[in-house]
Amino acid sequence: MPGSPELSPEDLQGLKDWFFQYVHSFYSQNPLIQKPLKLKEDHSLRVGTEILNIGRELALSAQDLRIAEAMALFHDIGRFAQITRYQTFVDGKSANHAALGVQVLEQEKVLAALTDATQALILKAVSYHNRLNIPAGESPECVFYSRLLRDADKVDILALFSRYYREGPEERSSAVELDLPDRPEVSADVLATLQQGAVVSNRQLKTLNDFKLLQLAWVYDINFPPTLRIIRERHYLKNIRDTLPVSEQIDRIYARMLSFLEEKLSAEAKDT
Repeated sequence: MPGSPELSPEDLQGLKDWFFQYVHSFYSQNPLIQKPLKLKEDHSLRVGTEILNIGRELALSAQDLRIAEAMALFHDIGRFAQITRYQTFVDGKSANHAALGVQVLEQEKVLAALTDATQALILKAVSYHNRLNIPAGESPECVFYSRLLRDADKVDILALFSRYYREGPEERSSAVELDLPDRPEVSADVLATLQQGAVVSNRQLKTLNDFKLLQLAWVYDINFPPTLRIIRERHYLKNIRDTLPVSEQIDRIYARMLSFLEEKLSAEAKDT
């Protein structure tokens, strides 16, 4: 991409001002809209905090941190039109929220004051944040920022659901649960994928327990050691595992995840 990405403190503040004005324009008296909408607003801000935490651990410059925070702010910008228009967060039942977010940013000319390189980097990171894999052939810079955003997003989702699964029925939301039925079983297809130490696809999900296991399997798709340390120190995996059924098969899968986490951190400690 031509030139070097750059983002001034004033530019970042302008992006934040636009974000709040845009999101608040969707506020609704309907709790079925307002509750998930506010959840995504708060999530976007927390992902910004997490991406700064991880980025500082990686010794990123102030300039790089501002670009990363802008990506975090906008990564779910498509969610607000999605929940208002379709009353669901399920992309398969509505629209790909990342693609919808890119469309919003382009149509609203939100990034117009930024350099072409900065615009391209932010748009690609938003576009790739929810894909199973980052497309091959991208620049190292794009891959780095996309991985950073994906890590920060996962950290906050794990934090959110660590609390959410313990809430009473009156606090729960079908939109947040991707409209999945809260039944006791786990799909055989999901278990088979996890036994291979692989990441679960949204297309495999049939129950809320499948969704919980998908979230646990994110440990296999974490890119940076600081993110792994956060996940271990905050006990996110255990908190979600404790809400799953008692099962020797799930215990074995969970133990494999913990071993993977410790092995990755041990390898990183030896390299430093």
